[in-house]
Amino acid sequence: MIKKTCPECAEPIYGRSDKKFCSDYCRNIYNNKLHSDATNHIRNINNILRKNRRILSELLAAHHTQVPVKALIYAGYNFKYYTHSSICKSGGHTYYCYDCGYQQRDGSCHLFTYQHTTYFPYVDDHG
Repeated sequence: MIKKTCPECAEPIYGRSDKKFCSDYCRNIYNNKLHSDATNHIRNINNILRKNRRILSELLAAHHTQVPVKALIYAGYNFKYYTHSSICKSGGHTYYCYDCGYQQRDGSCHLFTYQHTTYFPYVDDHG
């Protein structure tokens, strides 16, 4: 019988024949190393998006619907990152950070939230 070794720590592997790592710890370490570059980049972008959403939602919770662009910049908002955008009928752009959005007009941002509902039809499997 051929002894398999763990690709992370080189210890012998015991147990199932298709087992690749000696422990969950080694499996996690190996996979984290394998994906660390992409993971760090994505994590950084997600942190920026979460911060942007937090800033918008806190302003909306305080009933601020029109905020100067400078106030958002001072709060740490990063205008380069948003989750999606759309073009308004007037030709302007609306930028969204998850469920919070804004439109820039005359040096200020008009803030709003939107409700995006996904409908799942009910299927009756019992006749």
